[in-house]
Amino acid sequence: MLALRLARRSHPLVLLRRLLVTAAAFGTGFLLLSTLGHAAGHPASAGDSPARLLWCAAPLAATAQLAASVARTDPAARLHRGMAAAGLGPLRLALLAAASTALFCLLGVLLSLLAFLRLRGDLGGAPSTAADGLGIGSDVLGTGHPFPLVGALMLLSVVPLTAAATTAVALRPRSADIAPEEEAPTKAANPSGLPWGMALTAAGLAIEAYASRGTVTSGGLLPLPGRLVSNPSGVLGGWVLSTVGLVLAGPGLVHLCGRLLCAGRPGGLRLLAGRVLQEESRRLGRPLGVLCAVASATYAAVHVYNTAPTRPYGPLTAIGAVVVLVGVTASALAAALESRSARARTTAALRRLGAPGSTLRRAAALRAAAVGIVVGPLTWAVAEMATLPLLR
Repeated sequence: MLALRLARRSHPLVLLRRLLVTAAAFGTGFLLLSTLGHAAGHPASAGDSPARLLWCAAPLAATAQLAASVARTDPAARLHRGMAAAGLGPLRLALLAAASTALFCLLGVLLSLLAFLRLRGDLGGAPSTAADGLGIGSDVLGTGHPFPLVGALMLLSVVPLTAAATTAVALRPRSADIAPEEEAPTKAANPSGLPWGMALTAAGLAIEAYASRGTVTSGGLLPLPGRLVSNPSGVLGGWVLSTVGLVLAGPGLVHLCGRLLCAGRPGGLRLLAGRVLQEESRRLGRPLGVLCAVASATYAAVHVYNTAPTRPYGPLTAIGAVVVLVGVTASALAAALESRSARARTTAALRRLGAPGSTLRRAAALRAAAVGIVVGPLTWAVAEMATLPLLR
């Protein structure tokens, strides 16, 4: 009940971010239901269902990451002193944030269930013609076949439970005696994680290249629509390994950008920008690594779309891509917002010392340029390597 009251009294921008989580849960829930509908309509090919469920893991992970990022930037998560007076400690605040996340994700998956049943025609009347207009065939909806409603509810429960668990872990109290207003600064990353991350990324690309062998056929939910993948689970495993590698290397890359800015005999502007990147490397690096992985996968997908003789991607692929892209982009922006909030005292101190606002803006632009110069070519190189097995 407290989570519902806080949600009702939230600022419109905070509520908009939470509704974005609801939209992501809606898309992920619809993908899960389409997998169940395909299994209901094609009982003879039920062996394909585990592979289809595996390809829903990426939207599910993006939704969970977005939910955790939104919860971390929620003003209610920083009201430790006021909540402590009401008997809510750091652990209970983390559970409260997890409950709020589960509430908004539950709303999204229930809306996806209503939309799915409406398209099937299970809510009365004939099946909706909007499905044909969107390119969603009856084979995906399982129209005309019994639909396991209890199984659908159990499958949909994975979304709010995963998002709530991720939020609880992300907001778990690391030190019960430190309030958010007095929280110690984030420790800078150990750049030694960079070679390990690059090694995992290279291993993941090699697994993708080995598992994506096959001949041309129709796609569906497979990661390489338009090709018959001999081992779709292997392709997914390779992509996940590459993503883990980029996430592991992300803090090291951001820290490296900061060290490059501080190299030589830097002036005040370079020194300020470099020190901020080094201090915030762990907070910014991991969402940035996920964003790089998704950007490289998007580049490969667009390349396949432009070179394929037929248009291989369907509406379900588009839904999954939108959920992943919006989720990781919003998570990266939320991490930047969290970093800005963590530097609020430092920024205020610089302003009291007479630092002009233009200097702070130029330092922010310099940080963004340094990260783009280092991370951009790396993302492009990984994307080019990922497209090699698709061009054989």
